[in-house]
Amino acid sequence: MSYALCHLSVVPLRNSPSDKSEQISQLLFGEIVEILETKGRSWSKVRCTWDNNIGWVKSRQIKPITQPEKELFEERYAYCLDLFHPLLSNDHSMPITLGARLPDFDGMKFVFDRKSYFYSGQAVFPENLLPTTERVLKIARRYLLAPYQWGGRSPLGIDAAGFTQMVFKIVGYNLHRSTEQQVHQGQLIDFIEQAAPGDLAFFENNHGNVSHTGILLPDFRIIHAFEQVRIDKIDHYGIFNEDDQRYTHRLRVIKRILKPTELPKAQQQEIPSINKQVALFD
Repeated sequence: MSYALCHLSVVPLRNSPSDKSEQISQLLFGEIVEILETKGRSWSKVRCTWDNNIGWVKSRQIKPITQPEKELFEERYAYCLDLFHPLLSNDHSMPITLGARLPDFDGMKFVFDRKSYFYSGQAVFPENLLPTTERVLKIARRYLLAPYQWGGRSPLGIDAAGFTQMVFKIVGYNLHRSTEQQVHQGQLIDFIEQAAPGDLAFFENNHGNVSHTGILLPDFRIIHAFEQVRIDKIDHYGIFNEDDQRYTHRLRVIKRILKPTELPKAQQQEIPSINKQVALFD
């Protein structure tokens, strides 16, 4: 097996080996992939080691690493917590985004490909990750107003499943890449009055297929990527867009990923009684 590390800020992961092919996801700086196949000198078929997502990437947008480096970088790293922050080396600087990985980071710098890189922004090490409701909501709000982009996973452009995946990744929980896969994770919440902030809500399209997701907030609101990362109202029917005065997504099911934790009083949600319990999933 051979491995590589994404050494650029944000790199498209495509459905087939062509620049015209659909972007199905992205690689962020520091993420590691297994190389499954190559096509000439231009393209590599890769599997992201942390979520098993598979796609094609330009071969020069990743750098090969050894097995010992792969093991080291997956054991010792930190996540970037800034929306954007420069990574400095001796001859250039490069902005990296929220959720990027800093391999073998010592709190100030790391060495990769015989170059020293210095990072002075906010970072968190895996051992300090806090899988709590409060942390989920704080990270989610950092993405507000990020534009929607199919296959995106960065504040420069992100899709619905990429948004939920990145938020939970930064708090230490691995979600799958697609909405269709994420809906099978977590604990089913049968009734809307049992839902809590930090739960994932899933929505269906006109064909009855799960096609959208978002994170529940206090006060019956949801944060999700639709045109941009935004906050809307939600009830047992679905997401209500106050700007357009209409429902944009039909609720299918709610799943609990993390055990609920007590929120600060300013964020607590009092769930009103509902005359009729509405099942969210048949």
